[in-house]
Amino acid sequence: MFLGHFAAALGAKRAAPRASLGLLFAAAQLPDLLWPAFVLAGWERVRIAPGDTAFTPLAFVHYPWSHSLALVLLWGALLGGGYALLARDRRGGVVLAALVLSHWVLDALTHRPDLPLAPGGTARVGLGLWNSVPLTIVIEALLFAAGVALYLRSTRPAARAGTVGLWALLAFLVVVYVGNVFGPPPPSETAVAWATLSMWLLVAWAAWVDGRRAPTDVAGA
Repeated sequence: MFLGHFAAALGAKRAAPRASLGLLFAAAQLPDLLWPAFVLAGWERVRIAPGDTAFTPLAFVHYPWSHSLALVLLWGALLGGGYALLARDRRGGVVLAALVLSHWVLDALTHRPDLPLAPGGTARVGLGLWNSVPLTIVIEALLFAAGVALYLRSTRPAARAGTVGLWALLAFLVVVYVGNVFGPPPPSETAVAWATLSMWLLVAWAAWVDGRRAPTDVAGA
C-alpha cells in the first residue's frame, strides 16, 4: 500500500496536532523507509517478479527486520517513546507508535501471505488485496480522500505556501501512485531500493508544508 499509509498520516494530524506532518509521514511509512537500507545492506531481499500479485511486480522474499510484526512494534515504541520524551507530548507519542503499527496492518490487508510475525519465525500473513487491482485502487483512493479531508479540517494555511505546497505534495503522491500501478516493472532490485529511499524527501516536504499551516479549532469547526 502507498496512498493508504499517507492517508493514515494525514488523518492522524487531528489526533496529534503538535506533531509535524513530516514526522507523521515518517511514522506511517517507517517500515518502508527502513526497508531499502536493509535491502542495500543485504539484510533483506526482494525480487522483480511480475505476476507475483496483480498489483505489484515485486516479490518480498525476506524482510523480517523492517516488516515483521514484532519489529514493527519495536520501531513504533522507539519512535513514539522517543518523541513523547523529547517533545513532552505523550498523546503525540502514542499516535506515532500507532501509525507505525498501522503500516503493518495495512500491509497485511494488501500483501499476499509474505509478512512475517517475527524474525526467524515461519508464520506469514497477508489477505491478498493486491490480487485485485481495481479493488486496491478504490480502497486506497477512499482512504486517501478521507485522510486529506481530515487534514484540511485540522489545519489552515498560515501562508500561501501552505496551500500551494500542500496541493503540490498531494498531487505528487497521486502521480507517483499512478506511475507505480500502470508503469513498467523496475529495472532491478537495487533501483527499487534507491527509489524507495527517496521517500525521505517526502518526509521533508511534508514537514515544510506543515510548518506553513496552523492548527484549526476542530471542536468549534
